[in-house]
Amino acid sequence: MPQGFWLVIDSFIAVVALLIGFFLNKWFTDKRLGEAGDRAQRLIDEATRDAESRKKASELEVRETALKARAEFETETRKREREIQQVEQRTLAKEEQLARKLDDIERRLADFTSKDASVAKREKQVLEHEQRLASALDEQRRKLEVIAGLTAEEAKRQLLAQMEEESRREAALVAMRLEEEARETAQVKAKEVLATSIQRLAPDYTVETAVSVVDLPSDDLKGRIIGREGRNIRALEQHTGVDLIVDDTPEAVLISAYDPYRREIARRSLQILVADGRIHPARIEEVVEKVKKEMEQHLREEGEKACFEVGVHGLHPELVKLVGRMKFRTSYGQNCLQHSKEVAWLAGMMAAEIKADVKLAKRMGLLHDIGKALTHEQDGSHPELSLQVLTKYNESPQVINAALCGHENVEPETIEAVLTEAADGISAARPGARRDVLESYIRRLAKLEEIALSYKGVEMCYAIQAGRELRVLTKADIVSDLDARQLAKDITKRIEAEMQYPGHIKVVVIRETRAVEVAK
Repeated sequence: MPQGFWLVIDSFIAVVALLIGFFLNKWFTDKRLGEAGDRAQRLIDEATRDAESRKKASELEVRETALKARAEFETETRKREREIQQVEQRTLAKEEQLARKLDDIERRLADFTSKDASVAKREKQVLEHEQRLASALDEQRRKLEVIAGLTAEEAKRQLLAQMEEESRREAALVAMRLEEEARETAQVKAKEVLATSIQRLAPDYTVETAVSVVDLPSDDLKGRIIGREGRNIRALEQHTGVDLIVDDTPEAVLISAYDPYRREIARRSLQILVADGRIHPARIEEVVEKVKKEMEQHLREEGEKACFEVGVHGLHPELVKLVGRMKFRTSYGQNCLQHSKEVAWLAGMMAAEIKADVKLAKRMGLLHDIGKALTHEQDGSHPELSLQVLTKYNESPQVINAALCGHENVEPETIEAVLTEAADGISAARPGARRDVLESYIRRLAKLEEIALSYKGVEMCYAIQAGRELRVLTKADIVSDLDARQLAKDITKRIEAEMQYPGHIKVVVIRETRAVEVAK
């Protein structure tokens, strides 16, 4: 077949293929569009149904919320109604209770009114009855007085006087019997207690003297103690207020002074100077001042030792110091500290015998003469000073009463105070315990110093040479040289007018001026 034919056939086939492809494409396109429209419609329908369901759910939820709120409101309303009903019920109950109380009060008031009227009526009847009884009694008394010939007051006085006389007679008989029995028993018991206490305490007595002895290593030191032209011994006597006696006694120097405290200071100072070897006025003054300061500690140690020996504890430190100072005080030649310890021991033993307070009795005995430690320093009797000191340092009223017993008409308030007073008498009355001569000598020397210290400008004074010399140290800035001469005359005249003494008394007034500088 010719070639053109096949070309026509090919063209026809191509056209037919194109048409078939066109229709197929259109068919497929229409089909897809239809399917897409269906899907879109389904989606729209589904969205519509979903919206309707959501709308219905929202409506249901709103309805449920409204129903719930309404239910809660109704519940709250019912609750409030119940509370209001309860309040109303309580109010009604209280009103009923108040009404009942008011009725009760009104009923009681009516009862009281009626009772008051009844009581008033009865009081009036009782008063009338009492008046009738009183008049009857008066009539009866008048009839009895006429019959007896005595008034009621006279009969009463006679009866009371008779009863009083009988009671006094019976009481006197009983008192006499008891007093006699007590006297017999007390005498036997007191003798037993005193005898037992005295037997248990029998210390040796060493009579206090006015002289102390200082042992020397050799007699060569006597010249050094005296010093050139006696300056050392004068300086020692001036600063200590004692009288040094350097005589033929081998290897010893005597210290004479009525005051044991001064003697002790001089003795200690001299021992230190002798041991040191340096003896001159400046060194003497330095050592004496040092010993005076050390004596304060020594007094405290002596007081503590005495308290320990007696068994008295808890004293104020200043009282302990005063107890130690009593070692250097004497009363009629008897050492005050030894006397106080002995009184404490005796009082304690007697208290133990009669079952009294032993500790209190010992405390009273140790402190009963504490004022004597200040007699040379302050004005007043030793009971007055004891009262001041014990009150100042808060001792008990019982201890203070014991210190005043036997003085100034003070009566003992406790059995321990009675025992202390008895122990004081036992200790003082022992043979050899006291010497009146030494005590009068000491009082005379103390009076000499008291006269000198009463003048203005006097710093210190010492009675030495057994009271034959009074050494007065004055303040140079107050007393002039002319005043010193006049002071010596005034003191001499006053001694002559106020004192009695054997021989003569020499008054030496010393006025010393010092100029001290320190080289740096």
